[in-house]
Amino acid sequence: MRTVQVELGDRSYPIYIGEGLLERAGELFALHEISRKSKLLIVTDDHIAPHYLALLEDRLQAEGYQTKAHVVPGGEASKSLQVYEEVMTTAIQAGLDRSSTVVALGGGVVGDLAGFVAATYMRGIDFVQIPTTILAHDSSVGGKVAVNHPLAKNMIGAFHQPKLVLYDLNTLLTLPPREVRSGLAEVVKHGLIWDEAFAGWCDEHAAELLALNLPALGYALERGCSIKAQVVSGDERENGQRAILNLGHTIGHALEAVGGYGTLLHGEAISIGMVGSAMLAVGRGKPADILPRTKSLLEKFELPTAIPEGWEDEAILSAMMHDKKFREDQMVFVLPDRIGKVNIVKDMTVAEVKDVLGRLREEKQHV
Repeated sequence: MRTVQVELGDRSYPIYIGEGLLERAGELFALHEISRKSKLLIVTDDHIAPHYLALLEDRLQAEGYQTKAHVVPGGEASKSLQVYEEVMTTAIQAGLDRSSTVVALGGGVVGDLAGFVAATYMRGIDFVQIPTTILAHDSSVGGKVAVNHPLAKNMIGAFHQPKLVLYDLNTLLTLPPREVRSGLAEVVKHGLIWDEAFAGWCDEHAAELLALNLPALGYALERGCSIKAQVVSGDERENGQRAILNLGHTIGHALEAVGGYGTLLHGEAISIGMVGSAMLAVGRGKPADILPRTKSLLEKFELPTAIPEGWEDEAILSAMMHDKKFREDQMVFVLPDRIGKVNIVKDMTVAEVKDVLGRLREEKQHV
């Protein structure tokens, strides 16, 4: 079992990464003093529940925990105020109290939704992240929880750190190939923003990661989580450096919104966004090799690097205007200085972005 610590003073917590950790859930909950006196609410989705819900409930109940489950539909559409209200109703009817814990069993959607429930139920109760996707190695760490508004992704949310993150690598073996690729986009992102050597390692081991080789995956997720933990420990509430984690997200979130949160998976949208950020950086005088190296790396993971045909610039730009990274009539972008180092740029103009959107539409895929 690999352990990564997120250092946040008295709210510090571990990320456990390894095989068979669901079997040890009760033991690990007890180790971290999750209350047995109050009911646990497990939030999961209808893709994950058939595989892992019964096992988790069995192991927790064997350790003396009382559990109640709420299963939501799989997919980004469940990060809505309507589904949030439904989960809240279950929590109230189940009699959760201030000592209860919400457990997120699933991918990023479940983690964000369950975390927002935990952050707001009785003004905040404990929660535990049990991610079951590669993508969630990013979203399960750092305490950003939210639901979407039809006009903008993650606009309604909070900062609420988990008590622990329990990452059982065996749960990744049931992921569809497209979800695997989408999740690996965020793994690659951590190399691009922080660690050129890790970006190179990802390039060399792309085939193993796509094939879900567990030793390779365990290392990649540990390194990705470690990078995010370092960034979050220095800037929990995104007042500065933490924003570097948004590489590719300004364009990516807009693409997700325009596609109705379903046409493009999160990692696919972020992949296109990271190519766009590389274009913007080169346009501002950064080394020309940033663009081909970024694009080549993402294509190694069979990720899209071009905007789909028929998507209008104005719709994408309009979605960006609703993004939290749009301030004072200028867009905030994370741009690479080189592979492994990025900067936050706060004066990106609409004209620059519109030019890049056109180029992203014209990009040729070489997957």
